[in-house]
Amino acid sequence: MTLDEYILSHIDPEGDYLHALYRDTHLRLLYPRMASGHLQGRLLQMLVGMIRPRCALEIGTYSGYSALCIAEGLPPEGVLHTFEINDEQEEFTRPWLEGSPYAHRIHLHIGDALQEVPRLGLTFDFAFVDGDKRRYVEYYEMVLSCLQPGGYILADNTLWDGHVLEADTHDAQTLGIRAFNDRVAADPRVEKVILPLRDGLTIIRKR
Repeated sequence: MTLDEYILSHIDPEGDYLHALYRDTHLRLLYPRMASGHLQGRLLQMLVGMIRPRCALEIGTYSGYSALCIAEGLPPEGVLHTFEINDEQEEFTRPWLEGSPYAHRIHLHIGDALQEVPRLGLTFDFAFVDGDKRRYVEYYEMVLSCLQPGGYILADNTLWDGHVLEADTHDAQTLGIRAFNDRVAADPRVEKVILPLRDGLTIIRKR
């Protein structure tokens, strides 16, 4: 048994619906590693349950796995607005969201979150950022502007398989993640911590 297998055998189970979605993601979609998966999904559900946001935001829906975990953790009156920029993804993702027990809590938007989120005119208590790594700084500033004081941002992939340590990189995604990490680290408006979970998960709290 590997350490990862040991961890997964000692946390809450994934659930049949999420397990089926994860399997279908691997069968039908490119880059299935982008789905949050069992461990991160349980962490998302628990953190959202602790924060109890009434209005949550997700940037980067992909197959809907993380959206379902966030929605599971929401209080009864809570809602999630999740944004996916790739319109070709909708055919796969929307049925999974609408067929779930949490469909009434989830609003799927197809479009560019940088343009569409401000148009909603909403203030959020929680946001999960997992979109285009090249635009993480832009996402951060946009989300922070519509986040309640005391609200939380979770940013995924912030260690980027260790590529953030490569000083001579020219990869745009790595450079985007590094610029984001540097911006957050120096920002007095927030508290922050990076967890070495999977590909790196940064927890940010607006002061």
